Amino acid sequence: MNDNCLSLEVVLLEDNNNVLLKRREIKSIIKNAVGSIKRQDAAELVANKLNLDKKNILPISIKSEFGNPNIMTLMYYFDNMNEAKKQIPRYLFLRSLSKDERKKIIDEEKSARLKAKQAAVAEAKSKKKK
Repeated sequence: MNDNCLSLEVVLLEDNNNVLLKRREIKSIIKNAVGSIKRQDAAELVANKLNLDKKNILPISIKSEFGNPNIMTLMYYFDNMNEAKKQIPRYLFLRSLSKDERKKIIDEEKSARLKAKQAAVAEAKSKKKK
């Protein structure tokens, strides 16, 4: 987290416990943060404010308005991340990771797909030779 994140103030607007979906829905404003905060930093600020585990908090939306230095955030907190994976689209998980982690996951998936494709091609060739 960079130094100016320490001066940022988190103001909670709503903190709803959605029993049906097994998650907490947290709406907040982070003051004077526009253009200077990353998703991970915003999630960490909210997690610290509410004494939550930052690994289980997912930033869903972060919005700012022209001329307003504050940002509106919507974050979901899950006790169990397996429940989150059932509900939340994959891109939101990837978006909440750092660029290095995201690139590593995507590269691993690409290499797995390439190996599967090569295995399928090799199998098709072996069938043709018979």
